[in-house]
Amino acid sequence: MSDKEQKGGGHPAGIPKTGGHPAGIPKTGGGHPAGIPKTGGHPAGIPKTGGMPTTVAGIDMSTITDTSEKGAVKEGGTERQSLDNRLYIQLQAFTDCNDLKPVIELFEKSGIEAVIYADINDARGFGLLTMNESPEFFTGELRELLNSKEFDTVTHVPEYAMLGRTYAIGHEADLEDWLIHKPRRTAMNELWKWAVWYPLRRKGEFALLDKKTQGEILMEHGIIGRAFGAADLGHDIRLLCPGIDKNDNDFVIALIGAELTPLSILVETMRKTKQTSTYIQEMGPFFIGRAVWQSGVK
Repeated sequence: MSDKEQKGGGHPAGIPKTGGHPAGIPKTGGGHPAGIPKTGGHPAGIPKTGGMPTTVAGIDMSTITDTSEKGAVKEGGTERQSLDNRLYIQLQAFTDCNDLKPVIELFEKSGIEAVIYADINDARGFGLLTMNESPEFFTGELRELLNSKEFDTVTHVPEYAMLGRTYAIGHEADLEDWLIHKPRRTAMNELWKWAVWYPLRRKGEFALLDKKTQGEILMEHGIIGRAFGAADLGHDIRLLCPGIDKNDNDFVIALIGAELTPLSILVETMRKTKQTSTYIQEMGPFFIGRAVWQSGVK
């Protein structure tokens, strides 16, 4: 090696010295990669808002994990009502029952809130309506009752199994009554023996409509429902069931009243609305029964 090649204090010949920084890559101060803007550790392109963006991909991150139901602002108040409790309601159906007395006696002794319906379409069939604020009730106390000897000779009809939870749309004047108490009073009213229970699923297109259009469509249903309720011809229980319905339905609906004919006419009238005629993908199966025993509100 020549004296000229040895100059540079041991640095390899032909590679320029850059003070330790790799040749050909510009220095950007403090070792940060060139061409990538420094953002202080926060992902580039997402605004900093104290640790979490308020909106990402059109989703409000400040409310997405709020599981509470919201009602209207109470008179004299300043904040909307909020409640993280709701009522779970389940209908199950059975057949091959020649005598309902043992089943009725079992539930009378149990002390739980329930309704037993005689199935209009099955002379040996009946429906069992139960409700509780805790989902664990259905896998615990109710499960034990359904495994009692009184159910050894009857057959479960899974196609009629429906489970849902009460919900609010944001305008409820008394949120707790709407979510917890009103559905129980409706199901237990001794003057309203007839019930039509059914699940339904909306088409996905409805969810893509803007809120104003959705509200106008739903208002049509609301006007009809209130008219039948005011005339004491039919009263409803509406339940949400995404993620807890075996057939992936959106809602479970009950129409309850003193006579069956007005409930049938109410269903007929609803079918002429824009929501049912255009945005409902599937309805049913329908369970139609008359209450032969009601526990009353506990």
